[in-house]
Amino acid sequence: MSSQTILIVDDEPQIREILSLYFTKEGFTVEQAANGVEAIRKVEQTKPHLILLDIMMPVLDGIEVCRQIRKFSMLPIIMLTAKAEDEDRIMGLELGADDYIAKPFNPREVVARVNAVLRRVPDADFFKSDILHFADLEININESTLTTFGKVVPLTAKEMELLWCLTSHPGRTFSRELLLEKVWGYTYCGETRTVDSHIKRLRQKLGVKDTTPWNIQTVWGVGYRFETRS
Repeated sequence: MSSQTILIVDDEPQIREILSLYFTKEGFTVEQAANGVEAIRKVEQTKPHLILLDIMMPVLDGIEVCRQIRKFSMLPIIMLTAKAEDEDRIMGLELGADDYIAKPFNPREVVARVNAVLRRVPDADFFKSDILHFADLEININESTLTTFGKVVPLTAKEMELLWCLTSHPGRTFSRELLLEKVWGYTYCGETRTVDSHIKRLRQKLGVKDTTPWNIQTVWGVGYRFETRS
């Protein structure tokens, strides 16, 4: 039985109550919010372990709520929506959502997906330090900040997690599949191209050049590794 707290955010009371019933039965503590503003307040007050977040809501929609939460918290977010368009799914995931469930859904499946996301426990050494320092590069995982050549560079939640995974193990080669498992935590529809697109954006934001004292190196046919240059 779980002792973790789930925040269910949906403007439909029936959906909140059904999900609450299932999660309570599984031993979770359940908090509820009916709109985006209330959701952000509940996150700050109750500090849940995971959020089930509906996209289509009044006041603030789920996309904006996800965007605002990611400014101060890395807690897992699963998006709920009646829309099945890829654009909504991709936008939520790019903002840092951990999974996506389309309505109508089976409540048992929702519970299973929540448990799967909550089982994503990083390696013991994944967060062995709060801050990583390299020449002209500082990465602060707690503050979700990247500073390069004295300039603070904004990153999305997934960009930060991906960069942290690579830089916390300099010289280690990670396959695309392993990066998907560690950062996204589930099989991303068999697509490893999302890793490539995130790496491309990271390189651009880091301003990697031939003279930069570090680099995210492509290991052809395998994946990527973070290297420091002498």
